[in-house]
Amino acid sequence: MLIPLLCALPWVLVPLVLVWRMRDATSLDTFSPRAPDDAPHVTVIVPARNEARNIEGCARSILASTYPRFDLIIVDDHSTDGTGDIARRIAADDARVRVLSNPDLPAGWFGKQWACHNGAQGAAGTLLLFTDADTRHGPELIARSVAAMRAGRSDLLSVVGEQTLVGFWERLLQPHVFSLILLRFGGPGDVSRATNPVDKIANGQFMLLTRAGYDLTGGHDAVRDHVAEDLRMAQEWCRHGLQVDFVMGRDFLSTRMYESLGEIVRGWGKNVYAAGRDTFTLGPVGQGVLRVIFPLPSLWEIAPAVMAVLGWAGIVSHGWAVWGSAVYVATSCFWAVVYRWARQPVWYALLHPLASATIFYICARAAWKGDAVEWKGRAYTSPSATR
Repeated sequence: MLIPLLCALPWVLVPLVLVWRMRDATSLDTFSPRAPDDAPHVTVIVPARNEARNIEGCARSILASTYPRFDLIIVDDHSTDGTGDIARRIAADDARVRVLSNPDLPAGWFGKQWACHNGAQGAAGTLLLFTDADTRHGPELIARSVAAMRAGRSDLLSVVGEQTLVGFWERLLQPHVFSLILLRFGGPGDVSRATNPVDKIANGQFMLLTRAGYDLTGGHDAVRDHVAEDLRMAQEWCRHGLQVDFVMGRDFLSTRMYESLGEIVRGWGKNVYAAGRDTFTLGPVGQGVLRVIFPLPSLWEIAPAVMAVLGWAGIVSHGWAVWGSAVYVATSCFWAVVYRWARQPVWYALLHPLASATIFYICARAAWKGDAVEWKGRAYTSPSATR
């Protein structure tokens, strides 16, 4: 009995590491909601392709900001669902809003980067804020973010907001995916302190940065063919000696990324492998090995549950049943804490083997596709930055 329980210790220690890595997360709560007298001009840029269900809510939330000096550029990226019409109606009622029609996509560019690039060309602000169309901004978000940027002397400040989770699959899977990201990069404090570019990451849902830094690093042109442009930009800025900071802002920024299992599979399938390769320094052989082993960490939480069932069914030894049950209970307790922190029903923790099995499928599917990426009706090739 003792040996199986001792063998369960790694499944206890890894979650403790995750909790420990969130120990010093800086939050926007600690910064002033009042803009200084010399508040810099912020241009908010929203790339939008077929975002009719989101664009009005996003734009209205930005326009409700208490920050005194900002304008909003919405880049309509060849939408076919009326996104541009909605954006132009908003612009007709508010002089702070401009709508740009994105030029045709050139070879070698991803659509989002091309839209952000063209939005930046027409921006007047000394600070640029790139944000996604599926975000919602609190009134104090820009002011607090500018204050945090000044306090940390940041060149690029990225905010981690609340994930709005509604459906079963969103609630089940999203906490698991973000926990994997946390395990790799650590909490916001770890990211802010990192000096190795491969340990930097940003959240493309909210990136506030200096125009000077954007021009120095080449902006979105420098990351035009990488699927996770936010991660790659953070790495590029770090390589140029610029300060990249990460802060929590759950009460000021929210995002509903995906609304169905299909969207989750396609969305994370677009990012997890093609972007994950850029988080390790690997040569061609290492990249080939990574494709094989990339999905395997998801088995970490599947195997114990399977062995527990087989053990209690008498198919394998009793020791396996004890080990698998101990791991399942310990892991369920950890996920109960995670779901509570995510403001979701804690009973989802009992389904963590199902979540891991689904993530295994997403990772395996993405690794099998390799460089091939599909998103919003476009097909791309995303080469590894380490080749």
